[in-house]
Amino acid sequence: MDTSYAVGDLRVSDAEREPVIERLQDAYADGRLDHDEFDMRMHLAMTAKTRNDLGAVTRDLVPVPKQAAVLPGHAEAPTGEDRMLAAAAHAIAVPTLFVGPLVLMLVSGKRSEYVRRQSAEAVNFHLTLLLFTTATLGVGGVVYAVAWILSAIAAIYALAGRTFRYPWILRLVK
Repeated sequence: MDTSYAVGDLRVSDAEREPVIERLQDAYADGRLDHDEFDMRMHLAMTAKTRNDLGAVTRDLVPVPKQAAVLPGHAEAPTGEDRMLAAAAHAIAVPTLFVGPLVLMLVSGKRSEYVRRQSAEAVNFHLTLLLFTTATLGVGGVVYAVAWILSAIAAIYALAGRTFRYPWILRLVK
């Protein structure tokens, strides 16, 4: 067995590529990379064979500390219970429309600002859908298939401790 290889000459695995890809995605989302450069670096990261090749992809990108889980004006991230309740608010809205998230908002929202905001978002989304369906005399009910998908996505975001905002809704409940 030859042990003369330097650490940078060792081959990389998919698990070693993932943090690099996440850093590239964050840099692109922050506007530090344009689309063409992002595509080129993603290709280089996916085809890198050694640690040196992989390191060259992000060498000029300084890591930015993530603050996605911390709500503005709050000092700490939501607890596991808060994340579960927020995810439940989005998920329970599928069978109960706005009633389930409203109950969660009124009961658990007093204890946690994160749960209150996510529950209010689910209430607003399903109230908007209900108003749209009523205004279109039931034809808008077809949109509920999309609502289930969006509710599932919102629940996943909430489980991760991130804030989810539904697009194109009336924000009736604050």
